[in-house]
Amino acid sequence: MRIRRAALVAAVLTGVVVAPAQAAPTGQIRLDQVGFGNSEQKHAYVLGGAANTKFSVVDSRGRTVLTGRTGASTGSWNDTFPAVHPIDFSALKRSGTYRIKVGTTTSPAFKVDSLKRLFAPVAHNTVEFFQAQRDGADVVPGRLNRKPAHLTDREALVYEAPVFAGEGGDQIAAPLKPTGDKVDLEGGWFDAGDFVKFTHASSYSTASMLLALRNKHDAALYDEAKFGLKWLDKAFDEKTGTLYAQVGIGTGSEEFGFVGDHDVWRLPEADDELNVKPGDSEYFIKYRPVFRANVAGEKISPNLVGRVAGSFALAAQIEADRNPRAARAYLDKAAQLFALAKTENVGELVTAFPHAYYPEESWTDDMEFGATQLALAAKALHDKRYGQFARAAAHWAKEFLATQDPDTLNVYNISALGHADLAKLLKKGIPGAEVTEKQIIGDIRRQLQKGADAARTSPFRTAANVETWDVGSRTFGYITTAALYQKLTGSKEYETFGTQQRGFALGTNAWGTSLIVGVGTKFPECPHHQAANLSGSTNGGSKVLVGAVINGPNDATLFGDLGEMPPGSVSCTKPYTLEFNSAKSVFADDLRSWPSSEPAIDFTATGVLGFSLIAHS
Repeated sequence: MRIRRAALVAAVLTGVVVAPAQAAPTGQIRLDQVGFGNSEQKHAYVLGGAANTKFSVVDSRGRTVLTGRTGASTGSWNDTFPAVHPIDFSALKRSGTYRIKVGTTTSPAFKVDSLKRLFAPVAHNTVEFFQAQRDGADVVPGRLNRKPAHLTDREALVYEAPVFAGEGGDQIAAPLKPTGDKVDLEGGWFDAGDFVKFTHASSYSTASMLLALRNKHDAALYDEAKFGLKWLDKAFDEKTGTLYAQVGIGTGSEEFGFVGDHDVWRLPEADDELNVKPGDSEYFIKYRPVFRANVAGEKISPNLVGRVAGSFALAAQIEADRNPRAARAYLDKAAQLFALAKTENVGELVTAFPHAYYPEESWTDDMEFGATQLALAAKALHDKRYGQFARAAAHWAKEFLATQDPDTLNVYNISALGHADLAKLLKKGIPGAEVTEKQIIGDIRRQLQKGADAARTSPFRTAANVETWDVGSRTFGYITTAALYQKLTGSKEYETFGTQQRGFALGTNAWGTSLIVGVGTKFPECPHHQAANLSGSTNGGSKVLVGAVINGPNDATLFGDLGEMPPGSVSCTKPYTLEFNSAKSVFADDLRSWPSSEPAIDFTATGVLGFSLIAHS
């Protein structure tokens, strides 16, 4: 379940995690468990210990290849580890497998190699997660032995937008009201650990994949991006100008006699086996309601328009040479949708039902992104609308800059993705443009500098705030933005910053865990994910949700008495994390701790793009 506001979970998860039953080890070495590029700056950190302590780097034969001294403390982590000491081993440039030793403590093994050899496999792993998230008939069995599911989505009933009430607006306040229409929305990706599908996150994920494809073609990535496009194509009805926003409902209602997706722990294919009729409590589990972003003839929420139109336009760019006819169809579809954007009296943006699941407020960045990709598609197809789209992109960029949005790249703010392409168009010249290349590049730099400033105050040089939501998502956002900036400008100003954020995501954190399942020496084993829990391994092995990016650390007040495991689940908890929690930040590798352990397609999509950029830089 993807509820982003603490108020929505406080009733269930309150209090502070109890202290560990035994004392923590005297020293812990944290580093990027995948490795480092030959010429990159290389840093590790020691939890505990003292400054000026000797360290050594040993190769796979145990031979010492480098020695040095730990640096002054970068800050305190918790009462058990009042100091964190950096290790700079940037002088190590030779390819190989190594470990770091400090006294009797030895780090996990890591590699030094080319960025392509190190991170192309990680990019491939993130694509594998999307294969595991497939819904409908065209599934990839994979490690979890996935099976076709929710075939009833081929003739799904459309309902009016649900009416919500209560704190956070997540309580159903009226019965669901059908419109009488049916639509085929079979396929697509599950949003997270549950089985609801959102156009909001799906379009962001599809666009991220297509941007990665444009950087470097990969057969598996191409197939997965096409799978996402196929579903988005169904979600936009060109004949009526209707965009569908959601399949399924997460919130059930005891008052109105039905359960929602979040109320039942099961495999997705079990939903098809239900024998239910209208009025039964599980009716909406099998026959899932569909909700519209707009009524036919009305304008559409601009955030959805920008990212869906942008996805279609990216597809047009990629298909321009290999299949011009398909490319032009994508371009025309994107242009039609873009013209339907509601840009006056916008009101609350449409993201999900309830809106609190994805409380987005920014939309000019989406419009900039969509217009920029339309301009690039028109340019690739020699379409006369190029100038129109390019000027629109510059206009919406100007509007975005005026908002002074403090956020950085994630599902709520995709400005960096639009900026990176718009800057190239501005460099070549856009007659009548309302912004300059310098302004756009300056805004990317502003976002990176914000992260760099925050990182200087963190013991592990982490930019994202580990005391709140979306740490993993925003960390991958910084990784990706740093790679985009370097590719765009040729400047290495934020290269080390990007490497430090990558390190945090891959083990350079207090808990010594990667935030990507199946990647690194230590990774989450109990993700809050129904299919992985019921079909995969909870005690090691290969049957894990490879490539899934989880939320990561979160606000400590969300983790109190986690209660019982979900009914029908396989019990899974790994208590190794407790001794490394701080008073304000907790990471819990526990099936019940969805604020920490739930993966999501938008988290992972940023990883797909980021690791693709790194591997093919």
